[in-house]
Amino acid sequence: MQVKITLSYDGSVFKGFQIQKETTKTVSNKLEKAFKSLNINEKFIASGRTDKGVHALNQVLNLNIPSFWKDLDKLKTSLNRSLLPHIYIKKIEKVSDTFHSRFDAKRRIYRYIISKDTPSVFLTPYVTYVKEINPILIKKAIKIFEGTHDFEYFKKNGSDTKNFIRTIYKTNFYKYKQFYIFYFEANGYLRSQIRIMVAFLIQISNGKLSENELKLQLEKKKLFSCELAKPNGLYLAKIKY
Repeated sequence: MQVKITLSYDGSVFKGFQIQKETTKTVSNKLEKAFKSLNINEKFIASGRTDKGVHALNQVLNLNIPSFWKDLDKLKTSLNRSLLPHIYIKKIEKVSDTFHSRFDAKRRIYRYIISKDTPSVFLTPYVTYVKEINPILIKKAIKIFEGTHDFEYFKKNGSDTKNFIRTIYKTNFYKYKQFYIFYFEANGYLRSQIRIMVAFLIQISNGKLSENELKLQLEKKKLFSCELAKPNGLYLAKIKY
């Protein structure tokens, strides 16, 4: 039986999502160990991977589970017993054998959280602190990313991706309590693309870069900055199917 699993995790305690040879401290390693402890040995497929320090509110997996796991609520409880406090299974549901968490995804939503308050030791793993924020400049500039573009100048080196065309359907920048939120909804992203976009927008906010320079980089006429925003403020918020 194939199931779709929706989960959240605290990325601050992991070296990223993907299994790595040099460490077992990844989200996938932790999940694999939990599945095997319940006699689930099939490999799972994820909607995508997140970098070291990046969080997820609604990551999605699919995998085949043995027929004796008919009670999915019991399976959820059993998994969470070993995955908490840093990973939490929110939902397990039966899906068709053809469902693919990565290839069937239509849109991916990410949020990035910043604050200009005095840093709190309890929030620093989850919020990026900046000295100043100009919401007017960011709100205007972030809209430039909307549409279908070649984002080759907004990716981290080392990716084996050959197609750099992505469509960003919606962006937003808004305040929630003491936090400022960047919102991106797209069909997909290149490696570290969101962190580069956020860093560029923050530099526009503090006057180090301009809206025109953003347009020139997006048009691949000149490369101004590939600086990465810190990973701790980034959240995989939702996958739309």
